[in-house]
This record gives sequence, C-alpha cells and structure tokens, in this order.
Amino acid sequence: MKGHLDRFVRWLYPGLGVKRWLVLAACGAVLAVDGVERWITAYGAHFEINEHIDNIFDGVLPLWSLAPIFAFVGLILVVLGIRLWLRSIVRAVRPEGKNRIVDALFNLRLRRGYKIVAIGGGTGLSTLLRGLKRGTSNLTAIVTVSDDGGSSGRLQKELGILPPGDIRNCLVALADNEALVTALFQYRFSEGEGLAGHSFGNLFLAAMTGITGNFDSAIKESSRVLNIKGRVVPSTLDSVQLKATFADGTSVLGETNVSSSREPIIGLELLPAHVRAFGEALTAIREADAIVLGPGSLFTSILPNLLIPKIVREIAASSAAKIYVCNVMTQPGETDHMSAYDHVSRLFDVAGARVCDIAIVNVEPPRRLLGAYAEEGQAPVHADVKRIEALGIRVLSAPVISETVNVRHDPEKLADVVLRIVDDHVALRSSYTRGASRPSARTLLQKS
Repeated sequence: MKGHLDRFVRWLYPGLGVKRWLVLAACGAVLAVDGVERWITAYGAHFEINEHIDNIFDGVLPLWSLAPIFAFVGLILVVLGIRLWLRSIVRAVRPEGKNRIVDALFNLRLRRGYKIVAIGGGTGLSTLLRGLKRGTSNLTAIVTVSDDGGSSGRLQKELGILPPGDIRNCLVALADNEALVTALFQYRFSEGEGLAGHSFGNLFLAAMTGITGNFDSAIKESSRVLNIKGRVVPSTLDSVQLKATFADGTSVLGETNVSSSREPIIGLELLPAHVRAFGEALTAIREADAIVLGPGSLFTSILPNLLIPKIVREIAASSAAKIYVCNVMTQPGETDHMSAYDHVSRLFDVAGARVCDIAIVNVEPPRRLLGAYAEEGQAPVHADVKRIEALGIRVLSAPVISETVNVRHDPEKLADVVLRIVDDHVALRSSYTRGASRPSARTLLQKS
C-alpha cells in the first residue's frame, strides 16, 4: 500500500509535464460535450437523459447532490483513462515492464534537474550522491584515485589499474536497484587464495577494465549495466601517489600512511608532480549549476582532487554555486582538533584559489554515540561560523546528521539543503542575466 501511495505522490510532483495535459484533456471533453449538446439541440432532438438519471437515483440520493458527484467521478475517470492509456504505451515501448508510467515520468523529471558535480571520495561522497539522485540525474561524481590500501591497493599493484574502491562506492550509491547492487558489489570474499579481502565490485571493475581495455571505458560500461542515475569519473587517469609532510619535518607516501599518521599535516602533494586532469571531469565542472566539495576525509578524499591544477582552475572560474560540506566529526590522524574554519582555510591553502563560496556546517551534535567516538579520539567539528564568514564565505548552519551505527551525514537532509542552495543560486543568476536587481528577500544562504 505504501509503495502505491509513494508512486502516486511522485506522479503529482511538479515539472513532469503531465498534469497540464490532463487539464487540457478535461477542458476538451467539456467543450466536446457542450458542442454535441448544442448541435443536437439545434436540430430539435431531446434525449431527456437527465430525467432518466433522476428517476434512477430518486429516493437514493438527493437530486441536488448529483451534479458535484458526477463532476467529480467524471474527472476521476478522465484522469484514470488517460493514465492507463499512457501506461499501455510505456509498456509497449518497454515490454519488460521494468518501469511503470509513474517511474518513467519521475525519471523524466530527474533528467530535467540541476547539473551537479560532487568532488571527493570515500563514504562521504557516496552518501551525498545517494541523496542527490532523488532530485536530479544530472550528477557527476569526480572521484580521487590515490587509494593504495586494501583490495584497491592490491589490484593497483597486481594489475596496474587505478584503485576501484571509491569508484565502486559511487556506482553503488547511484545504482537504480541500490539494495541488490549494494549487497552484490560490497560482498567481500573471506577465503580463497588470492580472493580473500577482495570485494566483488572491485573485481568486477578490474574484469571490465580487461574487457574494455581501459579504466574509463570500464566505468562507463559498468554504469550502463547498473543503470546508474548520473555518471562517475576519476579526477585523473594517471597513476598517482599521495605524499604528506608533517609538522616534525617527516613525510610519508601513500594514502594509507597519510591517514594513519598522528602528526599534524602541513604539506600535501601528488606524485608525479604534473598530473593530468581527466577531460570529462573538466567538462562537467564547466557545465555545472553547482559544485560540491565533500563530505569526506579532508586530506585523503577531497584535497587530492584539488592538487590537480586544471581542476582547480575550472572550479575557480565557474559561475556555479560552489559548496563545501564540512565534516561532522574530526578524523584521527588527519583533522585532530581542527575546526570548521580550519577545514575551509586548508581548502584554500592547498588549492591556491577560491574553490568554495558557501559552507554547510552541521549544528546538531551527536548525542547517543558521542562517548564511543570520544574513546576513538574523535570529537564534533567546532562550527566557528564567524571566522569562516571573515573569509568571505557564506555559512549555512543546518542539522544534517544521521546517528545510527555511525555518525554521518544524512543523505536526504544533506541533499535537501544542497538542492535548496542551488535553487536560490540559479534563481539569483537568472535575475542577473535578465538585468534585474538582486532580490531583497531572505534566502537560505543567510546564516540560520
């Protein structure tokens, strides 16, 4: 029952281009009936249908109630008839019946959604994508490829492919049948010589790379097989290593070593020095209505993408809404004792350019799991809003967390905030294009 209700509500969403045609059909039906009645009356014919109907319902219903009842029932029948007619057409075009008419119309609405680029890696990026795919299918996930640990690192060393782990997570998040794909792609072999520790999704991408000949084509074919909403691209097709320099003067190579260190990080770079940006990533940034950095590990998921000069230049030059989603909790070995201001300022320091204009900061600290995180050396990221605003960044403080097994961003809450920011930004940009003055109404971009 709930599933049928959900589909009906989705069918009522604005922007599908269906209700207007139903209204047009209803108006046409009224005019047609009126025209036929006038034509018959002009020739002197009298069917006396009303009198026959009154005789049928006399004593059953008050005669004055027949008009509104018949009008309502007639309208319902018109809507139902057109809906079933459209469903028959869709089933004829898609005989497998995978998507019913409501789903087809809902997907049409998603294809008209904003063009949003999300940049990062790890579980944070996939969390954001999971929420955004309910508002638009024009999504591009630009994913870091510096992971050298676990299954991804082994496949990179043994097969020479780019690490597939973060790519896999994004494909799963954007998949049409997410529950089934998640169970399949996240399945990790626990035994077997050479298989133990590998996830099926990583092996799938490795096999697809062998079949198609390159990693880029493997992602595209995997996206087609999984019927994802949007696309996933690497920030570069070059094989890279992350190098971090610490406050004590030492340095390490590899994402795993960077994230496991306990020293404050003062320098970050990619090796080799001249990394080429992936062309499709640059095009997506250029065409975007919004560019979202994070959420995710600051030094190992977000900043590696900003060490690629062409990506930074495209972001800085873009007129899109540029949003940074600050992490909810500090991360041991990476962001110990760092406030929200420290996160934003480090973005600017590493990128060497203004890569965000808006920061989303969580204002709902966790309660139930706070003690467990404290034992691991993690604390809520302090929201020092005034210091961020001093950088010229607009801050949107909002409750965007989910506290279940872990404390993470809630996909739907976060996506809702992001989409409302984009609504405001696109409307403002359109008013400038038309030469209108800046609207004086309060917007979501003001501090809450």
